[in-house]
Amino acid sequence: MTAPGPHSERARPALVRLASDDPAMGALALWCRHRDATDGPAAYTTGTTILYGPGFEALAPHEQMGLAAHHVLHIALRHGPRMGAMAARLGQGFDETLYGIAADALINDALLAAHYALPRPALTLRDLLEQALGLPYTADALSEWDVDQLYLRLTEPGTGKRKGKGPKGQGGDSPTPAERARQLAQRAGFAADLARATPDADSPDGADQAALWRQHLTRALDMGRAAGRGIGLIGHRLADLAPPRTPWEHVLRRLLMRALLPGLTQTHHRPARDWIAAEALARSAGAPTPGFRPGIRRSVDVPRVALAIDASGSVEGPLLQRFLSEVTGIARRVAAEIHLIAFDDGVRWQTRLDLAHWQGQIASLDWPRGGGTDFAPPLAAAVALNASVAVVLTDLEGPFGPAPRAMPVIWGLRGEAPAPPFGQVLSLAQ
Repeated sequence: MTAPGPHSERARPALVRLASDDPAMGALALWCRHRDATDGPAAYTTGTTILYGPGFEALAPHEQMGLAAHHVLHIALRHGPRMGAMAARLGQGFDETLYGIAADALINDALLAAHYALPRPALTLRDLLEQALGLPYTADALSEWDVDQLYLRLTEPGTGKRKGKGPKGQGGDSPTPAERARQLAQRAGFAADLARATPDADSPDGADQAALWRQHLTRALDMGRAAGRGIGLIGHRLADLAPPRTPWEHVLRRLLMRALLPGLTQTHHRPARDWIAAEALARSAGAPTPGFRPGIRRSVDVPRVALAIDASGSVEGPLLQRFLSEVTGIARRVAAEIHLIAFDDGVRWQTRLDLAHWQGQIASLDWPRGGGTDFAPPLAAAVALNASVAVVLTDLEGPFGPAPRAMPVIWGLRGEAPAPPFGQVLSLAQ
């Protein structure tokens, strides 16, 4: 695909009408580059450039305006860099097509709410929530879902609680949310129209660009709301406008690194270094020997992470793989041990992970299924290991028991639950 010429002639009429009918969208369009392409889809976004293919001219004028607005929002909402950030976060498990489906559905829903016309059929947020995820669509859906949250929910094996299935449990023969989303997208004629871009965090001026586009959006939406028409009427309800939340992986790294830093404690097995020097000097001078001063050693010789998995069905396989990948990476950097504990209403087994071959080790383990949940036994097992930190992956449904002394606890929470009586909660939905 090429983009000759300084400006798109194909899109000029649609952009002129866009600026006239929707002041907010017209202002945002001024910050985008518009170019004609010799081939490819009717419109395609790459970076901050929208490429208009030959098929764009075949659309009706009102559909041209809707499609141009669709791609302006891709750029304004930073979907390209956010796709790149999600790809860097998930690695080989990232599904670029599914991310594009989530982004398109959110934008289409917003445009239809703002009374735009789109080429039909058009994939919407309502389609994904009701038919792919089995969730109700409400009037507040656009204010509750952003593209990253929607993508992560679509990649889950299933929706709702799945008690009775361990981390290796499968969802049977029924299609997964991702498969249902692809089927819906295919019926709607979805074609990839968004290119992955360098994440803002990795780009030299990425942070500045992200802040600049937030300013553009704020000003444009204020202008549209004052005019009383277009995207300005509903734009402030978009959850996708909010600054990106810190991914749980980054929070986990910070919490674990802080917990695994070795502390210092006194030991009477060896003297302090300055005492050795003072004692030698006193002997040579015939002076009284100074009083003994104990030495200092690390409080934990080998830091340990006790990773307790609620095997009653709260944690699905893909999430467990992502979590273990993060934890093992941290353990390698600080030379820590990871002890995996499977529990429901009691500890079923525990094992030390081989940091070099943990994937195969996990696949060979026999996970218990069913049963209730009790957090006291796995925390007691972590204390017995002299763990530096205990990480519990669960839905927080069960008795907690007493808080362990001098051992921080991190609760990896997949859904929503009341706050636990102790420990740090880490939401895995981010």
